[in-house]
Amino acid sequence: MSVAPKYDRIAPIYELIDLPLELLIFKKWRREALSRLNGKILEVGVGTGRNMNYYPPCCSITGIDNSKGMLGKARENAKNMKNVTFILMDAESLGFSDHSFDYVVTTFVLCTISDPVKALTEMRRVLKPSGEMIALEHMCSAHSIIARFEELIDPILFSLLGDHTTRHTVRNIKEAGFIIKEANELFFKEIFWKIRAKP
Repeated sequence: MSVAPKYDRIAPIYELIDLPLELLIFKKWRREALSRLNGKILEVGVGTGRNMNYYPPCCSITGIDNSKGMLGKARENAKNMKNVTFILMDAESLGFSDHSFDYVVTTFVLCTISDPVKALTEMRRVLKPSGEMIALEHMCSAHSIIARFEELIDPILFSLLGDHTTRHTVRNIKEAGFIIKEANELFFKEIFWKIRAKP
C-alpha cells in the first residue's frame, strides 16, 4: 500500500518533524555522502529536496517521489537550481531505460516503500554497469533490546509517517542483486547506516 497520502498530508510540516535529527546528524552525513558525486544521479524518494544543496553543480539530478505534496516542497526548495528535474513516480516501477544513471541515491526512503526489494531491483536496472548506489538508511538493529523496541514502535511510526523501523535493508539490497562495497554503521547500535553497492 502506498504511503503517498500520508506524505501529502504532512508535507507542509515534514521538515519541522525531523529538524532536530537533521541539524544534529543528518546534515553531516548528507554532505559526506553526496558532495563528491558527478554525472547523472537518480534520487529515489526525493521528499522535500533536502539533499539538493549537497550535490555538486556539475551533476544532473533527477528526483522522483510518489507524493505530490513532497515534490511541491522539493520544487520550492530547489527553484533556483537549473540541474534538477523532479518527477512524480513510484520507485517500484521506474520509467527510465536500463543503464541510465551513474548513481542512485536513497536517504531514509527504503523504510517507506511497500516492496523495497522490487524497488531496489528497479534501481539496479537503471544504473549503469559502472554505476553505484549510495544509501543512508535506518534499519532493524542487531542489538536484541533495541530491535525489540523498534518492533514495538513500528506500528505507531507506520501509522503516523508510513515509516517501518524493522527493515533489514542491507539484506534487501543484496537480495535485489547488488554487491555491497561498503556498509558502515553511522550511529546508535547499528540503526543508521551508510551503504555503497554496485549493480
